[in-house]
Amino acid sequence: MTNLELSRAAHESALIAGNGRLDFPVETDPKPIGALLRPALRPALCVVEALAFPLALFGLWTLSSRLGWLPVQILPTPEQVAATLADLAGSGDLWFHTSISLLRVVQGFALGGTAGLLLGIAMGLSPRVRRTVEPLFTALAQVPPLGWIPVLMLLVGIDEGLKLLIIAKAALVPVALNTQKGIRNVPDSLREVGAVLAFGRWATLTRIVLPAAVPSVFTGVRYGLTSAWLALVAVELLASSEGLGYLMVWGRQLFQLDMVIAAMLVVGLVGFALDWTLSRVERRLQRWELAGS
Repeated sequence: MTNLELSRAAHESALIAGNGRLDFPVETDPKPIGALLRPALRPALCVVEALAFPLALFGLWTLSSRLGWLPVQILPTPEQVAATLADLAGSGDLWFHTSISLLRVVQGFALGGTAGLLLGIAMGLSPRVRRTVEPLFTALAQVPPLGWIPVLMLLVGIDEGLKLLIIAKAALVPVALNTQKGIRNVPDSLREVGAVLAFGRWATLTRIVLPAAVPSVFTGVRYGLTSAWLALVAVELLASSEGLGYLMVWGRQLFQLDMVIAAMLVVGLVGFALDWTLSRVERRLQRWELAGS
């Protein structure tokens, strides 16, 4: 045996005598290139997955218009819709109707969201209020916002008051329910901390209960805003002389389906932008909640 082999044998004998086992370094295979590139490509893959279905629908729309599967009067071509959007934007009509719709949503959501927040806090903090109000609130919440239109027309007419009340009702229900849920799910350990620190009711509410319920409350705000936007478009379709819903009705009356589709695209894009913005803020709040936990 060579000197190197003798040295190795002596080292193995020493290890066996010391702890009864041999510890050799284990060579690990290098990671494949695909595994290294996958995290870097994940954002691009997510974008591709999100755009795959809309692009497929757009391709089907373009193909059907090119092959004449449906008359142009029923299904306008993408070029016609794009030209109509450009005309509406250039004339200022698109911005006017969009601003009217956004203003109505802001006003109605502020009214309904504030009422829902106060009602949810009351039902979450007080068992007596919950037993008194919750059955009637649950029953009224089952009636969709558009189901209130005939009654509210008799009370407030068909002016702006009707639209604001319908939007407010659509926003009130999810905000109130999620606020109540968030407050009732606050851990008792946090309330005990407030008792140890001799906090009063107001300090316990503002320093412990509401901060702990913020993620759930914001979920209600997000769904409330989405419901308010959907109710706005619906009520503008029925009773309005301004707004994106009215623009869709006007296009239908003129039998200009390109205007209808253009207004639908704007409604979808604005609603998506509102929901995406609130979802990003909600994700931030969820990270804060996990960090606090």
